[in-house]
Amino acid sequence: MCGLTGIFDLRTTRPIPAAALLRMNESLWHRGPDDGGVFVEPGIGLAHRRLAIVDRAGGAQPMRSRDGQLVVVFNGEIYNHHELARELRGLGHAIETRSDTEVILHAWRQWGEACVQRFRGMFAFALWDARHHSVFLARDRLGVKPLFYAPLPDGRVIFGSELKALVAHGEMPRGLDPLAVEEYFALGYVADPRTIYRAARKLPPAHTLTLVRGEKIPLATRYWEVNFEPDTTLSAEAASTELARRLSEAVAIRLESEVPLGAFLSGGVDSSAVVAAMSAVSGTPPITCSIGFAERGFDESAHAQTVAEKFSTRHFVERVGFDDVSLVDRLAEIFDEPFADSSALPTFRVCQLAKQHVTVALSGDGADEVFGGYRRYRFHLAEQRWRRLMPEPLRRVIFGALGRWYPKGDRLPRYLRAKTTFEALSRGALEAYFDSVSLLRTPARFGLYSAKFKDELDGYSAIEVFRRHAAHLQPEDALALPQYLDLKTYLPGDINTKVDRTSMACSLEVREPLMDHLLIEWAARLPLAMRVQGGEGKWLLKKALEPVLPHEVMYRPKMGFSIPIAGWLRGPLREDAIAALDAPQLLDTGWFSRPALKKLIDEHMSGARNHSAPIWSLLMFEAFLRKHSGDETRRVRHAA
Repeated sequence: MCGLTGIFDLRTTRPIPAAALLRMNESLWHRGPDDGGVFVEPGIGLAHRRLAIVDRAGGAQPMRSRDGQLVVVFNGEIYNHHELARELRGLGHAIETRSDTEVILHAWRQWGEACVQRFRGMFAFALWDARHHSVFLARDRLGVKPLFYAPLPDGRVIFGSELKALVAHGEMPRGLDPLAVEEYFALGYVADPRTIYRAARKLPPAHTLTLVRGEKIPLATRYWEVNFEPDTTLSAEAASTELARRLSEAVAIRLESEVPLGAFLSGGVDSSAVVAAMSAVSGTPPITCSIGFAERGFDESAHAQTVAEKFSTRHFVERVGFDDVSLVDRLAEIFDEPFADSSALPTFRVCQLAKQHVTVALSGDGADEVFGGYRRYRFHLAEQRWRRLMPEPLRRVIFGALGRWYPKGDRLPRYLRAKTTFEALSRGALEAYFDSVSLLRTPARFGLYSAKFKDELDGYSAIEVFRRHAAHLQPEDALALPQYLDLKTYLPGDINTKVDRTSMACSLEVREPLMDHLLIEWAARLPLAMRVQGGEGKWLLKKALEPVLPHEVMYRPKMGFSIPIAGWLRGPLREDAIAALDAPQLLDTGWFSRPALKKLIDEHMSGARNHSAPIWSLLMFEAFLRKHSGDETRRVRHAA
């Protein structure tokens, strides 16, 4: 795992400012503390920080082809690189190392831009081709690895693994994008291709971008898509057997390493499945790491211990308490733009713990999106049944009125909290799903904004992110829409961003067997009943794991990897939350209604409503603004 940076002159072969390139590279030291390198020629500069995992002796970067015409900087792992190397040697290529980086060079020479379709893994890379005066940028299918770029006013384009590298260049305009702010307060992250800065962009997952000297920057090109076309001929027994085989194989190809390797183990189905497969494939007990909480409703450490004992793992546990929320300023440094998923805190802590014992860790991320595990999917299916029974105009009238009339009751028993359901049924499937995953539903969100900020948005709403992606989908069943949207938005924008930044801040590589693209392509063809059945999500995954995992691990209520933030904000963090929402950095933007902020905090602190998600998002936004402005004052007072 590594960090890459670069500067490419689209207009001329002017000298590359070496000092700026070095600043960019050093800003990513945490991503690659083992080694660093720089390549500079007229009009092009590439730099790299290396975390050495595979072919530690022969994989130094930037890596140059034997004839000097090609140079690549690469972040990630190509898991099928041995297979590709054999194929390329058969085609006449002289591959001299065991490094997957060298395979990229030869694959480019053999297949050009189509090379990415041959790669199985997580990757982001930049490849300079002197023959065509071009730079080829590529990002993996699920967006596990990040890649940012920004055109500068002087005709140069800068790029790097994190936004901080672009900021370190010193000449990128740093005006904030109000549309990105709206996306952040809706989704908890800024969705690709936007960044918080108007001038910078994320290369979307499964896309490439070819920059050619003398030409304008083109649109990024999509090279992969997932299609939900259920195979109705597939039997449950055959599918269960095939899933077990595919899971084992996806784990096996991710075990290559010249440094210590382990796994995260939360005690849930997904991470337990990975640990079980690791144990079976390697034949040796893996190292596992878990996070625990003092609050019983959030603590899964006992379940993790059960799995650890079953597979005799070397198991390590770290407890997270409220004092860890003092990491809010550290998280702002790690993410470079606002990021509101509070589970970033325990994720960072488990990465710190894992780094004490391993350099590579396997995770169970991706299973909920791939196999239908989220509870919201079951709600969506139930709502869709009602939508099919009643025409939309009638639904909007009846359920719209019920939604307006029915009280909002956070304190009511769950079965009496019908307001949200009525509101969802009055809307179409996409609009309802967008609201279900929003930190603040659209009316509440826009009620938080000032008139000035609404004018800057000029009618824009973050729901356009979903509409843009849904335009590529022809859903075959009721679950295809939310699964597809999550694979395109939540998985890369939230989950993968969280894991990449927190792990790389600890110089830890995290690998993702349940996001193997071949596994996803196969799983997308599973009939609906094999994803959700009898109110049970991830039905087929659990069926396939019954022979190897304890029943109580697989069929207990899903907890998720979250923290008790609502209680913390009302208790030991009360003063910090109140201060953050009244901070000058937040109010001086002119983007928020001060009475609405006060109402939000008052309702939460009184216990009348649970506003923990929007308050945390505002807390993180205020921390970002302080970092953005260069204010080193720490808002959160508790010691880490």
